[in-house]
Formats: sequence, C-alpha cells, structure tokens
Amino acid sequence: MSNNRPRLVLVYEPEEACRARLRQDGFAERQALEISSYLAQATDLAPEFGAIGAACNERGLGFEAVALDDAPAELARQSVQPTLVWTLTDGIAYFRGSAGPMLARLNGLRTLGADDSLFSLCQDKFRSGAVLAALGLPVPPAGLARDGQWLVEPPTSARGYFVKPNRLGAKIGIWPDSRTDALDHALDLSRRVHSAYRDSVVVQPYVPGRNVRASFLGVEPGAGIEALGIFFVDSGDDFQTMDDSMALYGETGSQAAADGRYREPVLVAVADSQPGAAQKIREIAAGMMSGLGLRDVYSADFRVEPDDTVHLIEFEVCPGLPCFDFRDYCRSVWGLDLADAMAATAAARLL
Repeated sequence: MSNNRPRLVLVYEPEEACRARLRQDGFAERQALEISSYLAQATDLAPEFGAIGAACNERGLGFEAVALDDAPAELARQSVQPTLVWTLTDGIAYFRGSAGPMLARLNGLRTLGADDSLFSLCQDKFRSGAVLAALGLPVPPAGLARDGQWLVEPPTSARGYFVKPNRLGAKIGIWPDSRTDALDHALDLSRRVHSAYRDSVVVQPYVPGRNVRASFLGVEPGAGIEALGIFFVDSGDDFQTMDDSMALYGETGSQAAADGRYREPVLVAVADSQPGAAQKIREIAAGMMSGLGLRDVYSADFRVEPDDTVHLIEFEVCPGLPCFDFRDYCRSVWGLDLADAMAATAAARLL
C-alpha cells in the first residue's frame, strides 16, 4: 500500500484480549465473559472488514483494521496527512478503547468522532449525568453507592428506583430485580455488583416510558440533527438485563442465535406516533453536540412517556455500528449499507 494513499484506520479492542486481561486480574470466568461482551461490536464487525475495505477502495481509500494492542506501533507508522483514525470501541476501567483517539492525537493523526475526553466521560454514568444536568438536559437525578455504602444519596422517588453499574458502559440493569421500590434493596444490589464486577452503582428514580435509541452518523461533514435517526426499540421488556444483552451481540449472541434465543427488538420511528417527542429529542441532541462536543458518530438512549415527556438516559461516542438498529439507521436515513456508510464518511473527510 502506498504510504501516501489516503486511508481509514479502524482501531478496536477484541473481546478475547479484554477477557484475558480480566482473568489475569482475578475476575471469575463468568464475569470476565459478561464484561468482555460489551466489546461485541468488534466481534460482529470483523467478518465485514473485507467489505469495508472494498467500499473504501472504490472511493480511492485504503483501509486497515488494527487491534488496540497493535495500535501504538501501527499509528506511529502512519503518514499524518492521509490518515483518518476511527476508534470503534471506547471505555475506561475494564476497557481501554478511550486510548485510541489519544494515540491518534499523540501521532498527529486526524480522528473521526467526539472530543477525546468524551471517550472516558460517557463510560462513567454518574459523572456524565452530572455534566448533562449542568447543561440543562433532562437526565434523571442520581445517587451513587459502592458496596453497600452511599457516596451520594438519591432523591426520594414515589415510582421506585433503577439500579445500574456505573462504569460497565450500558444502561442495563444487571438482574431482573434492578428495578426496586426499596433503597435497602438498592444497597444490596450495590454489594452484588461490587462483588461480581468491582463497580459502583448509579441509583436513579425510575422513569416510565418506551425505550428510544437516537443514532447519528455524519456521512456528509456538515450534517446536523436533521440526520438523526430516532426510533422506539421495543423488545417486550421494560429494561435490558445482562442476559438479554449477551443474547443479542458478539460471541455469546452468535451462540444465542444458534440456540434460538435471539430476539431482535422492533424498531418504530418515534415521529410516526409522537412527533413532539421526536422534536424534543432533536433539540436535546443539538444541545449535546454544541455543549459536549458530540460529532461525526454517536448514539443516545431515552425514555419517552405517552405525554411526550423525554428522559435522557445516556450517550455513547462509539455506538454499536454492526447492531441491527445502526444498520437500519444507515439504510433508512442515508440509503447505504454499513460498509458503504463507513467508507463514504471517511472519504468525505479525506478526499
């Protein structure tokens, strides 16, 4: 490959590399498997690296997929001008993907995606919630507990509480009893999470409504919130547990599909039934783009009530690109399959 040819470099952390580190750090095999499953998009996208490369080649670009452990040496070899680094997997604590854009910047390479700091902030739900609240965005207030002790007590809630890990990188409740009416039970959940995952828990007042995913890919560099895809994600359950999550994606998802346990949620455009809520979500996304520095590619999760009340749950700077919802977004908004959408996004910035 010519060193002067523009190229897209996709940096990712494999599930197995993460799992090996967790085992070495003393995590039980079950928890190592569960934690590493958050990197499932790297597993699911790997079979399509060839298609992405072909789509890039059609547009005059080279393509390289680089595992995170190889990234320091590989990025140091890249030419500055023709290289765009796209970090596929983010994370702190258990994961290391937040190093991707920092390594790129260290070597003077262009990056696609949000400001470096957001690759860490979005993975700390308590801190990111505090920043979102400071920006005036509608996030549920939160308490923080660690191993049975309150670090910050949650506000009183007549609807009960939802308990989730602080740094595991998802909105899920680990177990079916993650929604509770009792703060004593929330503290018990914090002990269980700390024992299994060495993490604190965020304890928020439970908010009702349907789950919504908003996805964004700036295929065209000037794209704004008009390119946001906003869909109800109806799975039949109030919230996702760890078992639900593992049945959808990655190595464990492949086994679930083979066993007949895979159940793909239904996507329904929010604007079809609640245009007022869809407009509120666009305004919130605009606030995150201007206030936080989200750009190029991201997703956000919401709860929407029947009266169009919108609750912002979290945002991600490395959305699950090979997931069913992001593929549907690329088709419905941009008219492209995933490989072509990624290649077109890179070409628009490099050529």
